[in-house]
Amino acid sequence: MKTNFFGKIVVAASGLFLLATAHAAAPFYSPGGVAIKGYDPVAYFSDSKPVPGSDAYVTEWKGVKWKFASQEHLDKFKAEPEKYAPQYGGYCAFGTSQGHLAPTSPAAWTISDGKLYLNYNEQVQKKWSKDVAGYNKLADEQFDTLLKGPTE
Repeated sequence: MKTNFFGKIVVAASGLFLLATAHAAAPFYSPGGVAIKGYDPVAYFSDSKPVPGSDAYVTEWKGVKWKFASQEHLDKFKAEPEKYAPQYGGYCAFGTSQGHLAPTSPAAWTISDGKLYLNYNEQVQKKWSKDVAGYNKLADEQFDTLLKGPTE
């Protein structure tokens, strides 16, 4: 295979860009820039189930778009976003306790001590539910460091 000097520079620059961007994670797990995959965070508390949000009721908070099923839910969130936003930035609570940031499923959720926790899937949620306090203690100790990414 034949390469030229310019090609090597492009490859090297691409690698540096990936290295630079791989260090920090987004403060909220938000595929496509939308928190909880478009589900209404207030509904977990008021309806005791995941409810898809609507494009008619949207706000931005901490650089992420949040969707709601109603104006009432949107207003509640705007008044107290910390109360309704999922813990650990919406990343998997169990994964965070194990030292990594993992995606979540809106269907794998729990409210404990007035806080919303999401998990990767319902099987992981069952494991996490066996020791919520213990796993949360571990996750609390690691979350900020995980967001910053690996240190060199």
